[in-house]
Amino acid sequence: IEIKVEKRKYMRRFKAEEIQEIIEILKKDGVISVPTDTVYGVCSQVSSHQAEENLRNVKHRPLTKAFPVMCADLEQIQEIAEVDDRAKKVIEGFMPGPLTVILKRKDGVNLSQENLDTIAIRMATSDTLAKIIKGLGRPIFMTSANQSGEPTCTSLDEIEKSCPDLDGMLEGDVSFGEASTIVDCTKEELAILRPGPITMQDITEKLLK
Repeated sequence: IEIKVEKRKYMRRFKAEEIQEIIEILKKDGVISVPTDTVYGVCSQVSSHQAEENLRNVKHRPLTKAFPVMCADLEQIQEIAEVDDRAKKVIEGFMPGPLTVILKRKDGVNLSQENLDTIAIRMATSDTLAKIIKGLGRPIFMTSANQSGEPTCTSLDEIEKSCPDLDGMLEGDVSFGEASTIVDCTKEELAILRPGPITMQDITEKLLK
């Protein structure tokens, strides 16, 4: 049987000064690839079930795995999550940076993942990402650019091949090339759920100051 493969149209690559177009795509529940400080990510807006579904489809990610959320600043984090003094000290000490904090979700928050008690949160790792989130007026789901369970893509060409259903890609460089440290701030004792560039010793030293 002969299988015809349709030639795919070239995926749009946006420059940093074209963020208004990216904001419009996200407002319409689109999914965009963006560079973060650690790895390339793919993102969608947080307050739409359709946007979350589109993001899952791009990554073929199972429903059982929640998406991390990226906020523009501390104020936006406090709008969606409970931030006690200890968590605030961790956030102010290391964010923006290669850190993800697990926090308790605030009641009544408009987030399409309604069944979650906790949220994994990062802070925008570049001015461009912060402008996109502020322009959108709400946080974004942010996850690594790859198919679920596969290695993270390291170039725009790899992303285009791995995630052909994206609505576009933002150009830019990543620096660490290593996923962020994940620290759970919801328990009595802080716990690192995924090791990364920031260690528990770094966090402990910051809390003692």
